[in-house]
Parts: sequence; structure tokens; C-alpha cells
Amino acid sequence: MKEEQKESEDNATCKGYLHGLAIDAVIFGFHDHQLKVLLMEYKKSKIFALPGGFIRDDEDLNKAAHRVVSERTGLQNIYLEQFYVFGDHGRSDPRSMKTIMNNIGLQHDDNHWLLQRFISIGYYALVDFIKVTPMPDKIFDGCAWYPLDDIPELMQDHAQIVKKALNSLQVDLDRKLVAFNLMPEEFTMNELQAVYETILDKKLLRAAFQRKILGLGLLERVAKKWTGGAHKAPYLYRFIS
Repeated sequence: MKEEQKESEDNATCKGYLHGLAIDAVIFGFHDHQLKVLLMEYKKSKIFALPGGFIRDDEDLNKAAHRVVSERTGLQNIYLEQFYVFGDHGRSDPRSMKTIMNNIGLQHDDNHWLLQRFISIGYYALVDFIKVTPMPDKIFDGCAWYPLDDIPELMQDHAQIVKKALNSLQVDLDRKLVAFNLMPEEFTMNELQAVYETILDKKLLRAAFQRKILGLGLLERVAKKWTGGAHKAPYLYRFIS
């Protein structure tokens, strides 16, 4: 845990942080033809949650979101998209948080700020899976990737947050062309199509997909990917930044 977080969570007044506001981040990565989500497992509790954090008094919201994601991935160059605000009254059930606080030895009473109602601002992040080093801190037993179709039960409304993030990502595929942020620096057209098909959960016509993507004028062809037979090697592409 970062020192500034520890200082804040060890007192009951939320000193240095905005009251009642939090950030929850759905961090997507693509690997082995699967869309995966980075999840935290709280110490000694078997409670799973999205990476999250709080907003400092003197901190811009987007910078706070970047900090939250960077602390868990080890990355600095991160694509972030704010997609929804979660404020239902029922999302603030304090029971799971009490369990977490007890297990990490954090003294509290029912008035502790972590047990009060929070409105959470949802961000999704798109990262290159192979560049991520999952980084838990001492209040977690784990920080690991889980396939989107096989994630454990999540605390509070985090499953709804993941679902909403996926819906937003599906809309943004064409509207904002965000899928490139899940790719390595160089990739084949088939690899890019696999990302689209996985996110959309449907098959796409190969010729139509390639025509559409190449027609955007956003890719440059750099080489052929060696597969053992030069005449069968697919071309590699990279995004024109």
C-alpha cells in the first residue's frame, strides 16, 4: 500500500481525500484469445474486487485514475476511459469492508470513513497484457488476471461495473477505435480481428473486416510474420501514432 493511502485509511476522518468518492478501474488485457480483467484478492478474506482508490484533495480526477491503474500494472502509458458513475444506495453495504479491515488489522468503528456511502467513478483501462506486472500491496493476497467469462464472485456491485465497462468497450470499438490499445506494437490482421471478435462475442467476415480496418488509414504494414513458409506469412501492422 502506498504510504499516502495508509495514512488516510488509518484515520477515521478521510483527511487528505475527497469524502464519499472513489474510483473503480476495470483493467482489460487480451491474451491467448481471451479478454481478461485484472482483479485484487484481499488478504485472508477470499474477497475479490476491482482495483480502486481514492481522490486526493489536490488531485485531478483523471490523474487519480491513472495513479490507481499505474500502481497495479506498473505501466505509465495507459489508455483510460471514464464510462459511468455508480451511485445506487445499495452499493454501499459495509459488511465486506468490515471483513477486510478486520483481516488487515485496521481498527475501526461504525463511523470510519471506509464504511460510509461511496459514489464510484468507473474507468476502463486497455493495456498490452505482456507489458503488465501485476502489483499487489500488503492488504492483498493477490493481484492477477482472470478471463472475463470465468471471474470469481466480486464484492459489492463490482460485477455490474465489469459488465457496464464491457458494454462501453463494445460501443467504443468503432466509435473511438480503442482496440489498438490492447495490441502489441506489431500485430497481424488476424490477431486484431480476434480481439474484435472476442470483445463483441461474434464472428466477423475476414475480408470485410480487413477492408474496413485498412480503409481507416490508421495502420502501416511493416513486415511479414515468419511462420516457416514465406508464401504463407501474414503481414505485420502497427498503429500510426
